Amino acid sequence: MSFQDQARAAKAATGALRRLDRAGKDEALGLMAGRLRAATDRVLAANGEDLERGRAAGMPESLQDRLALTGERVEAMAAGLEALAGLPDPVGEVVRGWVTPQGVRIEQVRVPIGVIGIIYEARPNVTADAAGICLKSGNASLLRGSSSALESNRAVIAALRDGLVDAGLPVDAVNLVEGGHEITDEMMHARGLVDLLIPRGGAGLINAVVTGSSVPVIETGVGNCHLVVDSSADLAMAETIVLNAKTQRPSVCNALETVLVLSDVAGEAVPRLVGALAGAGVTVHGDERTASLDSRVVPAGEHEFEAEYLSLDLAMKVVDSLEEAIGHIARYGSGHSETIVTSSLEAARTFQESVDAAAVLVNCSSRFVDGGEFGFGAEIGISTQKTHARGPMGLQEMTSTSYRLNGNGQTRLG
Repeated sequence: MSFQDQARAAKAATGALRRLDRAGKDEALGLMAGRLRAATDRVLAANGEDLERGRAAGMPESLQDRLALTGERVEAMAAGLEALAGLPDPVGEVVRGWVTPQGVRIEQVRVPIGVIGIIYEARPNVTADAAGICLKSGNASLLRGSSSALESNRAVIAALRDGLVDAGLPVDAVNLVEGGHEITDEMMHARGLVDLLIPRGGAGLINAVVTGSSVPVIETGVGNCHLVVDSSADLAMAETIVLNAKTQRPSVCNALETVLVLSDVAGEAVPRLVGALAGAGVTVHGDERTASLDSRVVPAGEHEFEAEYLSLDLAMKVVDSLEEAIGHIARYGSGHSETIVTSSLEAARTFQESVDAAAVLVNCSSRFVDGGEFGFGAEIGISTQKTHARGPMGLQEMTSTSYRLNGNGQTRLG
């Protein structure tokens, strides 16, 4: 089937999805979860093929981690679908309502967007998350995974579509888009068939879609995330947060990439943090002031503070003031997640009011910036744009709104 045919079939499926009530959606999600669990062995075997091919092609370990599935990860994918079933249905929610002086009742109501195309790299768990969120929010999905995860995605999609059949819903509500770069280009220019595109992956993919698409796009994901160690910071707390944010899963977009240390605590903080990070296998790349405080620091290259490492590497810089730290973030940040560790209410307030990012955190790890941690269930991605959706995108972010007017014969005067 050509992409155009797939997109038309997805468009046709949206009619049934728009009319589906919460009970129907939740039943379908439960059946999809059951089918995915039953297909665990098939999914893992397919994932093994992808990993073997990736290793032979020299795939970096960070990407192998994103690609790899285990029984526990497949179970988490199924549980994520069931968790979505337990969440309120956003469709039909009245955002606001009022009555005009003429007695016409106006309500702004959440409605599905339609056909959502998602272009993503490596991570096959995104396939189940995206399909489930789109279904629960009444949307059909066109899922364009990377070639590196093709067999994994085929197995996952087959299981999910079996669940749709069990639920009596159109299988074209969930689609795997296959092909080369020309298919991605078709998706980017399928106005009228695709209502929204969401790229999820590295900077190259996201920039290509954002700059090249004629279909509306939500920009996601690049995470050059910073943490500021303020003059008043509890250094034990800072150490714990830095280690968690950097090492729990370094290959994801909410992992910490840069630490900025205020100069009046740098003499104690830098050796302490570098030692803790080195003990966890992290290489610290620092400016001259940082390197002068600890011999284990590797000199940072000219453009290193722009980096999203996605690995056990971290940039560190000594700054003279909170204002300098905020300026550094404004220059190098990607608008994802920015953190301060401080005991000062004034510093916390200044930081949260001054930093422009989807999430601004005080005294907690950037790893909390996640749809699951927010209570959204699975997430489509983390938006770093400033319109419609910003931050973790759950069910509400996958809806638009429609104004519904009800009267009893009123006509406009004047």
